[in-house]
Amino acid sequence: MAEQKKTSPAEFLRQVQTEGRKVVWPTREETVRTAIFVFILTVILSLFFLGIDSLFSAVVRWLLTLA
Repeated sequence: MAEQKKTSPAEFLRQVQTEGRKVVWPTREETVRTAIFVFILTVILSLFFLGIDSLFSAVVRWLLTLA
């Protein structure tokens, strides 16, 4: 197995800085738009799962009345 050269802490920090400069941060508008989208989807999915849960609950209650 080939021996890997260990990176010094100073070299590691230089590499982190180099990679950090490549990051493209979203604009404020993109962040707000994404947050609104996530909120809307969360509401839609919570209502969907509330409906499914209510339906299953009603089915189980009905099945228990048959016993």
